[in-house]
Amino acid sequence: MVVDVPAPAPSSNRLIVQSRRTLISAGTEKMLVEFGQAGWIGKAKAQPEKVKQVLDKIRTDGLLPTMEAVFSKLGEPLPLGYCNAGVVTDVGRAIMGFEVGDRIVSNGAHAELVSVPPLLCAKIPDNVSDDEAAFTVLGSIGLQGVRLAEPTLGETVVVYGLGLIGLITVQLLRANGCHVIGIDINPAKLKLAAEFGADVIHGAECTDVVAKVASLTGMRGADAVLITASAKTDSIISQSAKMCRRRGRIVLIGVVGLNMARSDFYEKEISFRVSCSYGPGRYDPEYEQHGKDYPLGFVRWTEQRNFEAILSLLSTGAISFSRLISHHLEHKNAADAYKVIQQDPAALGVLLTYPKTRNDARTIVVGSPVRAEKSNSVVGAVIGAGNFTRATLMPSLKTLPLSVKYVVGRSGGAAVQHLASKFGIPNATTDLAAVLNDAAVNCVMITTNHDSHAKLVCQSLEAGKHVFVEKPLALNSDQLAMIQESVQSHPGKHVAVGFNRRFSPHVEKCRKLLVGRVAPLSINILVNAGEIPSHHWVHDELVGGGRIIGEACHFIDLAVNLTGSLIRSVTAQRMGGSVSVKEDKMCISLAMEDGSVASVNYFANGSKSYPKETITVFSDNRVLQIENFRQTIGYDFKGFSRFKTMRQEKGHKQQFAALIEGILGGKDWLIPMSELTNVTLASFAAVESARSEQTVFLKK
Repeated sequence: MVVDVPAPAPSSNRLIVQSRRTLISAGTEKMLVEFGQAGWIGKAKAQPEKVKQVLDKIRTDGLLPTMEAVFSKLGEPLPLGYCNAGVVTDVGRAIMGFEVGDRIVSNGAHAELVSVPPLLCAKIPDNVSDDEAAFTVLGSIGLQGVRLAEPTLGETVVVYGLGLIGLITVQLLRANGCHVIGIDINPAKLKLAAEFGADVIHGAECTDVVAKVASLTGMRGADAVLITASAKTDSIISQSAKMCRRRGRIVLIGVVGLNMARSDFYEKEISFRVSCSYGPGRYDPEYEQHGKDYPLGFVRWTEQRNFEAILSLLSTGAISFSRLISHHLEHKNAADAYKVIQQDPAALGVLLTYPKTRNDARTIVVGSPVRAEKSNSVVGAVIGAGNFTRATLMPSLKTLPLSVKYVVGRSGGAAVQHLASKFGIPNATTDLAAVLNDAAVNCVMITTNHDSHAKLVCQSLEAGKHVFVEKPLALNSDQLAMIQESVQSHPGKHVAVGFNRRFSPHVEKCRKLLVGRVAPLSINILVNAGEIPSHHWVHDELVGGGRIIGEACHFIDLAVNLTGSLIRSVTAQRMGGSVSVKEDKMCISLAMEDGSVASVNYFANGSKSYPKETITVFSDNRVLQIENFRQTIGYDFKGFSRFKTMRQEKGHKQQFAALIEGILGGKDWLIPMSELTNVTLASFAAVESARSEQTVFLKK
């Protein structure tokens, strides 16, 4: 499907590129399209590991919220494409080496305008056409496989699979002085490989490909095999091992079955390696997103330097991609292009072409205008189009008296457009300034990455808006002080933080049952948080703040809410040893001003099938226990033993309802600033205490 989406917003560390050509990857993109067209059963069969995750979530969270989460995720759009050639139209102020007007290649998607990080770009030589340049990223996948195989002049290398990457790999190996043998079942691709200088074997007609390779190598066997095929069978990996000489090398670039026979590899001491996409830097956010290049003296060939190598080979004529082009289609006919790669076995390089003029509109109209704004109505704008907005925020707002006029994203135009379309939001935009300057908008909801929260809160207050910000409020004391100053300068404007647990019906029930207590409380909060990979942005102190500041603050706030008292001091211990992330496995002890004590045991190393959140409150020889926000059990409470809800009730909808009611009714803040400040400082103190191994006392 081709849809209009907002143009990407300029960014300090990204380039904006106007596309001229993009290449459809017949392998990866065909697989994604077929997955998207499959039914639920087909999707489940294709991802058995995801099915297990769903079953675990059903056991802990219940069927209904799990199904809602699954359908929300499966309904999310996935922009296709990663082979782009175009012209730079904007250069972020933090970027060196590129200028407006440069012709470059990038891994940008199929779109008229794309926002890309600089280390995933390379300049196109003047004598290389846009058509051939569009193959660069795909060519780098083959080049990285060749580098891992380490071929030397005169060696024999088998290329198993002669799709686009395979045919490019044949040329790269020939340019390296290798004898190449190509294997495929498509006669047209075999013919092209032969024209590029390879000996070819028809995999279906040849009765014994292993014997044929032996014959073509003087019975020595291949020095290396590069597997560029896409097939479920295990026979390819077995045949590859058998056609290698002793101490031969196999590099997997494509996707094949990997049930290996040990004897195939053991007896000839064969090496096996898996190539990772374009090369070193791939999937490393520090390299790709933050622009931290690897030193050339230590990592000679990175993703970007592989791009440059392909372009250099094209410029000198050592390789050529012109004969790999089978179709040109205008980008508006992209749906037809995908039919070509699915239905035409002769299709190879399918290129999408783009107009010379561009549409820079950063706001597009998606749905009907919001109802006529009244002086006492709440008209909102949502900043952030990620999973929380899609799966939690927008469904919670459906039946509430709030009209969302805008959804705002940064560079993810497709996500913004999809969200607006799905929830009937009139405007999808990447232009924050236009939203803040719209006098009709009186409430801004912020669900972006944590590092942007403080700045966006202050900008929204400066624009005269009420503010809801998903936790955390701030990542450090300087950001918190900036918010405090802005709040003082704009009295009458609400600032609410997404501490939704305190609004849960289960917590409300506990508070009512604890009315009239005599002694302070003892509270134990156990959070089976689940592991997040160590490279995820949430662990980055500057971007996510870590999981204690970014997420455990929920439960610190819950202790404040249940006791009705601020936190006096914090003592915390984190896990030691050789774990990659220590601070998401922490015991936090809170001493409250009223004498209550609370412990937050936040652990990311538990089982996904174990309940995620358990809150136990000890009070006056009685006990309350909230089990995963699905039921609350009372022990020795007169007239109360159990409270259950049909589904998990973590308080999101109740929180937003109270916020809107407070704004419309001119009521006090949902949570007083004194509590927001206290909880935020306590989260900072927990991290400080765990690192220093000392108790931290909070300022009053």
